[in-house]
Amino acid sequence: MPTTPELRLVEEVEGGVDVLVVGLLKGSNGDSPSPELVGADVLGGSELLAELAVLGATGSAGEVTKLPTRGAVGAATLLAVGLGALEEGTSAPTGEQVRRAAGVAARALAGTARAATTLSTVDLGATAEGVILGSYVFTAYKSEAGKAPLARMDLVVPDAADSAAKAALARSTAIGGAVATARELINTPPNDLFPASFADRAAALGKAAGLKVEVLDEKALAKGGYGGLLGVGQGSSRPPRLVRLSYTGGKRGKPSVALVGKGITFDTGGISIKPAAGMDAMTSDMSGAAAVVATVVLAAQLALPINVTATVPMAENMPSGTAQRPGDVLTQYGGTTVEVLNTDAEGRLVLADAIVRACEDNPDYLIDTATLTGAQMVALGNRTPGVMGTESFRDRVAVISREVGEGGWAMPLPAELRAELDSPIADLANVAGNRWAGMLVAGTYLKEFVADGVQWAHIDIAGPSYNTGSPHGYTGKGGTGVPVRTMIAVLEDIAEHG
Repeated sequence: MPTTPELRLVEEVEGGVDVLVVGLLKGSNGDSPSPELVGADVLGGSELLAELAVLGATGSAGEVTKLPTRGAVGAATLLAVGLGALEEGTSAPTGEQVRRAAGVAARALAGTARAATTLSTVDLGATAEGVILGSYVFTAYKSEAGKAPLARMDLVVPDAADSAAKAALARSTAIGGAVATARELINTPPNDLFPASFADRAAALGKAAGLKVEVLDEKALAKGGYGGLLGVGQGSSRPPRLVRLSYTGGKRGKPSVALVGKGITFDTGGISIKPAAGMDAMTSDMSGAAAVVATVVLAAQLALPINVTATVPMAENMPSGTAQRPGDVLTQYGGTTVEVLNTDAEGRLVLADAIVRACEDNPDYLIDTATLTGAQMVALGNRTPGVMGTESFRDRVAVISREVGEGGWAMPLPAELRAELDSPIADLANVAGNRWAGMLVAGTYLKEFVADGVQWAHIDIAGPSYNTGSPHGYTGKGGTGVPVRTMIAVLEDIAEHG
């Protein structure tokens, strides 16, 4: 599992610090406004702030400016990172602004043994998360790893012994570590992360966290009638798995939450094969599974007073002489028959099996997440998950997602879309007969398998789960770990409010 920087609470910048990180807000006064320092003023009225302006620092989001301190503060180098302008109606930077700035700084500090920052005096938790996530790199397959990530960050706070500060740091460190774990799973190439090996890794994480672990192999899946998962996996020489990880943190009467995540360890599209260009990114088609595995383990680490069970279907979608064909009819777990019109719409088939199994536990809430549709990216872009489901719970999840910086956006499931999934020979077809509203049609398909009375949210992360572009904020290239932070925040909200 990934190594993260050592984080320590301090009340002042101590000796031995190589770099001091401060935050700059974009100035708002005058024609050529100077940037404004945020957080504790450890510069002590020195001329360093003026020098930053001379060097061209503006405080724009993501901007990094370095200069030698010449002994003016207790570090050899000052690194100023921009937070951008204050959002309308606010008097201080948001947690997400701080998180992104801390991530940018951490990435710029690669090769640094020890740094300190005053961003933590603005938002300790966001700073800690940003440092952990911004410093993350995946080097498992590198012969020469290059610069080591930042080794240690001192977080300046008013009182390093304060119990609330210690608790905030512990929580954020656990969250950052969970996201990094999800990223590590996503970034592992598919020749090493396939259904059986993924199941082994998930089981090991679960056992280490004290969870109840159950793994169904292909024989158990066939005996149990998991037709969706078996159908998708039948074209591969590496058979599917279903993993269940259960955390019991609540007494009788406490809320129970089911998590389901799509675990397609590689998706060629099957017989309905994808174009070659960009297919390498399909190593990330198990991002939903990685996120729910990391989240249920994190719930145990945080000792949340609720019950959480992750049901994780894992398969490889390959074309071969044994692969399912367009036109085949399969039987989902629970008995619903489905005409498979497009074998590249496989995620909904494995999720449907898992959703039905998860609902047999009678959960109060169910959250599923998946790299489900290219239509999500067409509608919302590469950074905004689409959230569908039971309206009140959908909206709750979307609001929380935006609060933690993952940007979930509520989307409807119009009733008229259900008719698009009618089949002349089976209970359902797995795709509609047209290209419209693909994200919503997929959500409508999943809705058919959610038990009555269960509050449900479906999070489509096709774009946000994997960054194929340049690094930004605390997000590097590759797996992002979205929506771990959304799901753990929802679990905490349920634990507190029901």
